[in-house]
Amino acid sequence: MSKDILVFVEQRDGVIQSVGYELCGAARELASKVEGAKVVAAVIGDTASKLAEELKDSGADVVCYVEHKCLKHYLNETYTDAFAQIVKEVEPNVVLIGASSIGRDLAPRLSARINTGLTADCTKLEINEEGQLFSTRPAFGGNLFATIICPDHRPQMSTVRPGVMKRAEKGQENVEIREVKVKFATPKVEVLEYVKAKQEVGKIEDAKALVAVGRGCGCDESLAVANELASLLGGTTATSRSLVDEGKMPSSKQVGQTGKTVRPDLYLAFGISGAVQHIAGMEDSDYIIAVNKDKTASIFNVADLGIVGDGNAIMPLVVEEIKKLKK
Repeated sequence: MSKDILVFVEQRDGVIQSVGYELCGAARELASKVEGAKVVAAVIGDTASKLAEELKDSGADVVCYVEHKCLKHYLNETYTDAFAQIVKEVEPNVVLIGASSIGRDLAPRLSARINTGLTADCTKLEINEEGQLFSTRPAFGGNLFATIICPDHRPQMSTVRPGVMKRAEKGQENVEIREVKVKFATPKVEVLEYVKAKQEVGKIEDAKALVAVGRGCGCDESLAVANELASLLGGTTATSRSLVDEGKMPSSKQVGQTGKTVRPDLYLAFGISGAVQHIAGMEDSDYIIAVNKDKTASIFNVADLGIVGDGNAIMPLVVEEIKKLKK
């Protein structure tokens, strides 16, 4: 068993997903605390050799890939076979997988295949000098955090939420690229057709500016103004759990432990009190502006600029001022 940290780098339609780069950055940081540990990135697909070249700048020391025509689209069975073979050859101490729809499907099957534990949906990773991983995730509906260890089995496995970790600032020198050969059995499932879902517009994870509204600004008029403000800023809208529960905003817009983790350049929070579950999903934003009528609201503890006032009244004024500046 090596000290290495293995990262599953997700790709879709030949495009590496952001969470893969984020996990390579996290693995780089973890590896720096364990003497002799390397970061190994693994990519699987029908054009994996090309993608392996792109991963030279990911922060990985080694890039492993499995390339086969049967890996063009994700299928649990074939991807588990491929990744399990990589795990067998690398013998890592830690395996990291993005908590995307693919990662959440692949990780439990892999953990069962290699007989080890799995900590899912993590928001924080730490490691000691001996290589013991400490995986932190929300528990009991996001009301507390649990830090979980896997003392008896290796490798230690965790899935990590997209948007939580930071990419490595630069790549490593002399990155080794290694092909892993896998013998695939005939899949038990035959895929007849793939139908792509309609692409979601304005994904909050990718936005540079977010206008987030909470219960205090949840009326239809304020939601319309929030959309206009977000458009002026070149971003999109987001929300807290309360408006999702009321059916006024879709769950894809929810920020927080039970929603999505974001780190935009600008985060505008109108009428959001700042429950710990919400703050956990946005506190790493570069600049946070909070507007709330309650001067004791917790959101002000993480805000770079706080305004005590009615967000329903202040938001239209911000829109007007931005329009003046754009003339």
